[in-house]
Amino acid sequence: MRFHPFPDDLVTAQRSWTATYEELAHPATTRTTLLRRRLLHYHPYWTRPRPAAGRPELRALLREQRAREGRAA
Repeated sequence: MRFHPFPDDLVTAQRSWTATYEELAHPATTRTTLLRRRLLHYHPYWTRPRPAAGRPELRALLREQRAREGRAA
């Protein structure tokens, strides 16, 4: 497993955010208000100085994890 500088709860929150965003992208979704509210939550990690620089790295980490999970299934 590769080391990453992100707390585990942040990785979990980002995974949930990504899943919510993907669900909103489906035109048949009827729970849009609930899903949009989920996207408004933030994590204290992003209040640190210059945290936005880590967003692309966090997304890349999740893409790698999803690819590994897809291969393992």
